[in-house]
Amino acid sequence: MKKRVAVVGATGIAGQQFLVALRNHPWFEVSLLAASERSAGKRYAEAIRDPKTGARRWWCQEEPPQEALALPVQEASSINLSGIDLVFSAVESEPARELEPLYAKTTPVVSTASAFRYETDVPIFIPGVNLDHVRLIDAQKKNRGWKGFIATQPNCTTIGMAITLKPLFDAFGLKKVFMTSMQGLSGAGRSPGVIGLDILDNIIPFISGEEEKVEKEALKILGVLGEGQIAPADFVVSATCTRAAVMEGHTEAVVASMANPCSVEDARAAMIEFGQEFVKSGLPSAPQHMIIVHDDPFRPQPRLDRDAEDGMATSVGRLRPDRALDNAVKYMLVSHNTKMGAAKGAVLMAEYLHQQNYI
Repeated sequence: MKKRVAVVGATGIAGQQFLVALRNHPWFEVSLLAASERSAGKRYAEAIRDPKTGARRWWCQEEPPQEALALPVQEASSINLSGIDLVFSAVESEPARELEPLYAKTTPVVSTASAFRYETDVPIFIPGVNLDHVRLIDAQKKNRGWKGFIATQPNCTTIGMAITLKPLFDAFGLKKVFMTSMQGLSGAGRSPGVIGLDILDNIIPFISGEEEKVEKEALKILGVLGEGQIAPADFVVSATCTRAAVMEGHTEAVVASMANPCSVEDARAAMIEFGQEFVKSGLPSAPQHMIIVHDDPFRPQPRLDRDAEDGMATSVGRLRPDRALDNAVKYMLVSHNTKMGAAKGAVLMAEYLHQQNYI
């Protein structure tokens, strides 16, 4: 029998991406949709239409799942989670701060919001990278007296970098990491801030809060789980985050200085071999390779590589020595920000939690 799941924030772009990621899922069935008071009481098909023009406010490339269109939309703060096994939270950080603890009292919550990422007893989780952090959930439930829990996904810019750093960190240790991102427009959502005339013929050199998130989250993700909390990894991350005129996919230039000797060939081998056991673990949304390493110096590119393994693999190229730092390599990566970096990555997280009997 499939687990019954709720999607909160279902009318927004992140919620819509969840519905696409969950279409015909072998383990999970969408049984409840919730959104703001404005959409409550309407069928989903009605909630995503503009009442004045009749235009359908659906922003994914795929069509909405037919089974979702007939579901009623409930008000997010008053949903009844009886019979619901899991909540996917796709709301902004401010409402997440209020809503997610309400749900976690009774029900597991997998969240794309940043509201609880930095709490000491809440994991920032990337399946295949920091699997052992799942045990932090037990401490969280004990600390807070919840039957459920909150598990969070990283910022979409952090995730590709953390995946590629993990094999280097495990094999050689890390001292310093420098990263510059060129991020896809879809990462800005539908909210104001990056409009067409801003980005056309341009690069936006600032994304509010993004660099701080990347620098903080990477250290927590690669940290060591201790008694009820995670000791951050002992290296330094310096990030510069920009917005580029690309629809989907985050491209990042990374320089990694290692604590122990590491050649380009060593780094390449570590990345290629990384995650082989995890990708064979039987999770429906897992890629066949966590990292794909290209030899072509013109790869990766977002248009060519963001959809690798349905957007769940991170593509790496231009792997070469860096001579400005000791014992360092540099490379480019492309990660799909709205698949592995958002809803489908969160679904993969939920699959692992289910496999480990946390759901």
